[in-house]
Order: sequence, then structure tokens, then C-alpha cells
Amino acid sequence: MSPPALGPGAVVIAYLQNPRERFWGVVRSLDATGLVMEGIELGSFDDWVRQVGEGGAGLSLSTVFFPLLRVEKLLLDAAGGPVPSMAAQVAKRVGRSLQDVLGWGGPD
Repeated sequence: MSPPALGPGAVVIAYLQNPRERFWGVVRSLDATGLVMEGIELGSFDDWVRQVGEGGAGLSLSTVFFPLLRVEKLLLDAAGGPVPSMAAQVAKRVGRSLQDVLGWGGPD
């Protein structure tokens, strides 16, 4: 079985430079100009999941564009041994899949 592609619909962690940031979310598009993703700064992930689970409206995911020059690396959000992926953590803590939370079933 081949690994999932880093394309639209992939859940990733983007490591960015200038300034250094880590951003978690769903890839909307990726091409020679840059990365468009719907997500949140990684440090705010737990707060966002908690608010979604409580049905609150505070933090929300943003659709953002990062020029390719800022993208240092992309890592697929995948389970690492006994540690579940972040998308699986959303499903477990909220009781709905990430796709359901986002109201999005896959690539456009």
C-alpha cells in the first residue's frame, strides 16, 4: 500500500520559516506558488478541539496561503505507533470525524 499523497484533502503539519511556525490542518491546494490550507497554529490545537467539543464558537480554523519559500516541510498527520494522529484525536475528543467537523468530505 502506498502512503497518502500530500495533496488536497491531506491532513498535515506544515513547518514554516521566517517566522518559524507550525500549522496543522487540511491541504486545500499545493503547487509551485505555495500551500493553501485550512487549519490553525499548532499551539492552539488543544484549545480549538476543546471548544469544538463544547460546541463553543471561539477559535476557528482559517484558510491561509503560505508562499512555497516559507514552507520548510510538510508532515502527514499520521499515527506514530500508539500515538494517534491529530485528526484521530479530534474524532475521539469531539465524537465526530474531522471531515464532519469541517463540513468537507474531500478534495473539490
